[in-house]
Amino acid sequence: MIASRIAVVCFASLFAASAFAATPQQEKMKTCNQEASAKALKGDERKKFMSDCLKKAPPASQPAAAATQQDKMKVCNKEAGDKKLKGDERKAFMSNCLKK
Repeated sequence: MIASRIAVVCFASLFAASAFAATPQQEKMKTCNQEASAKALKGDERKKFMSDCLKKAPPASQPAAAATQQDKMKVCNKEAGDKKLKGDERKAFMSNCLKK
């Protein structure tokens, strides 16, 4: 009973921590919103600015993390398939592989 409560608390903690991590798109939205507010844009002007801002490529200081993560996933999936891993063994392998 106590072990199951501990497991629930640990899972909830992990979920809460991951829920607060901002994605690159969220960061971009935040930056564009700040720029639009600094320029005091309203209505259609703001909508156009936000649309243009969000279409821009991320600055060089922000690497395209999503593409990198996708590439990692493909490589790790292929390795797991080559090793014919299944179930918990596959999950553990994928977790470790994606952390690299």
